[in-house]
Amino acid sequence: MENQESPFKAGLNAGVILGIFSVVITFVVYFIDPPILVSWKYGLIMLVLFFGILIYLGIQYRKSIGGFLEFGPAFNFSFIALIVAGLISQVGSALLYNVIDPALPGVLVEQTLENTMAMMDKLGAADAMSVDQIDKMREDTAAQFTVMGQVKAFGIALIIYAVISLILGAILKKRDKSLDY
Repeated sequence: MENQESPFKAGLNAGVILGIFSVVITFVVYFIDPPILVSWKYGLIMLVLFFGILIYLGIQYRKSIGGFLEFGPAFNFSFIALIVAGLISQVGSALLYNVIDPALPGVLVEQTLENTMAMMDKLGAADAMSVDQIDKMREDTAAQFTVMGQVKAFGIALIIYAVISLILGAILKKRDKSLDY
């Protein structure tokens, strides 16, 4: 019997790759133009790249263990990879926001607020916002860049990771039909 890599170990390896990829891209974008970090286009591109790479790594794992993967191990692989990548990404973000450039959260808060107000203006709702509501939005957005805000966001992300892992598990699974009776 050949020695196969477990879904946990494969997920751990994929998570490290994805986490490092995420941190590197974040830092490259930061050095190019920090406000891009809060644009919806950047978020969408990162999401597509992130899940494309995860699916690719999942298919490579499936091939490495014989070409077949049940839903449970596929889910475990995806969930572990997302948790590890999320943790590495959180550490990278914490370093960026608190050590490398402590002024960056303020820049990103203002850019986020500007993006939100521009979108609301397009929808005709910007005039309905009071100064107090805008200040509350500014405070809530600033709270997301604190260490505690990032911990809370990671807690919410765990739920999202589980749902995404269900979808990825369904994509990555491949049953050996020769075992059907």
